[in-house]
Amino acid sequence: MSEGSIESDKEVGVALALGAIAVVGAVVMIAYPGQLGKAWGFAGAFVFATLAVGAVQLFD
Repeated sequence: MSEGSIESDKEVGVALALGAIAVVGAVVMIAYPGQLGKAWGFAGAFVFATLAVGAVQLFD
């Protein structure tokens, strides 16, 4: 029997999920009529994009 390690693609899944939420934030930033909603959309997109990059680094 050969011993081998099993690699997980958990970082890819987490990054894709957080990236999808970041895209939703970007859509809110573009489509929301008021400035406050656009600001919250930008904040959400920025935070979740940062978390997506961090998740790849964390699980690597």
